[in-house]
Amino acid sequence: MLYYLFDYLNSLDFPGAGMFQYISFRSSLAVITSLLVSLLIGKRTIGYLQKKQIGETIRNLDLEGQMQKKGTPTMGGLIIIGSILVPVLLFTKLDNFYIILMIFTTLWLGGIGFLDDYIKVFKKNKEGLRGRTKLIGQVILGLIVGMSLYLNDDAVLRVKKPVAAYENIENITQQEVRMENIWTEDAKSTQTTIPFLKNNEFDYANLVAFMGEHSKTWGWIVFILIAIFIITAVSNGANLTDGLDGLATGTSAIMGATLGILAYVSGNLIWADYLNIMYIPHTGELVVFASAFVGATVGFLWYNSYPAQVFMGDTGSLTLGGIIAVYAIIIHKELLIPILCGIFLVENVSVVVQVAWFKYTKRKYGEGRRVFRMAPLHHHYQKKGYPEAKIVTRFWIVAIMLAVLSIVTLKIR
Repeated sequence: MLYYLFDYLNSLDFPGAGMFQYISFRSSLAVITSLLVSLLIGKRTIGYLQKKQIGETIRNLDLEGQMQKKGTPTMGGLIIIGSILVPVLLFTKLDNFYIILMIFTTLWLGGIGFLDDYIKVFKKNKEGLRGRTKLIGQVILGLIVGMSLYLNDDAVLRVKKPVAAYENIENITQQEVRMENIWTEDAKSTQTTIPFLKNNEFDYANLVAFMGEHSKTWGWIVFILIAIFIITAVSNGANLTDGLDGLATGTSAIMGATLGILAYVSGNLIWADYLNIMYIPHTGELVVFASAFVGATVGFLWYNSYPAQVFMGDTGSLTLGGIIAVYAIIIHKELLIPILCGIFLVENVSVVVQVAWFKYTKRKYGEGRRVFRMAPLHHHYQKKGYPEAKIVTRFWIVAIMLAVLSIVTLKIR
């Protein structure tokens, strides 16, 4: 909202109002504001949750320090959501399609997570929202995101023209090589980025090329199905990772900062040209959202770091995972998720492997056996005797390494 106010003031030549035209300036304000909001509302929110006795119910799994967490307030994800939305509403262009989609994602998954926590805490039902219901909610979000990107005229991208597109290759000037003349026109596309490949644009329509003239339409169907899978997998991965103080919060902040960098270079014609990546108009505004996201998670970490004063609950974890997934899909970097979200991936895989192997060995030998001492993976290390704070810090270090690798893929092909 402030963007429009200062845009009007700038038209009146008000001193300094033009600063709001710069994404870097608004992103800086978004980080600061989200940090302040989370710190200011965090203490009051925790006090309110304690007063209402909205505490975490702990199931004794014989883990060190586990029972000390009993009664710690949950549903702290409300702090994260509020700290994201306030600066986003203040500093972004609210008519930007991608910003609208990210706000919707935040509220949608925040609502699903809140219902789950509400049932667990107020209804005293440890099962919470049924898994099928949460899955349906994630699938619906995937459909909405995919269909929105397909139907909205602002969701376009440009790629560099192949050399063969020029009639007189010998006469191409240096000016043409470096400026917008080398780019195709804005177009709807199901292209995405494949890491580590030189010509790294891949079109999902190629998977259904046998459909002939209908391949582009079917390409969007494939894209929507992939979007559904990614949103479901990443949001559930974040949910599984939220088992130690600060683990999901810290790793999400690292992933959010990385996606902000990727959005900036993808939405900037000069950087997209230099890095030889697809240019996606209007995505630069997402940098402001990513800044608010990072500020909110770091601010929440003030209260969520070991020993945690509050847990985010499903209200926070489902929202964080969903935001990361949708953000990556919007900037056509969803195939980077196995690298960038490697922590979420191994947490997911550890649970799948543990359950599958237990069922298989029980059926074959009459007694279930385990691959890990406990799943998800972070509990395996707890069972091995590692202190909680050490596990979290090491997971953060791995997340930073994966984030750096994700950015490096822009140049290493």
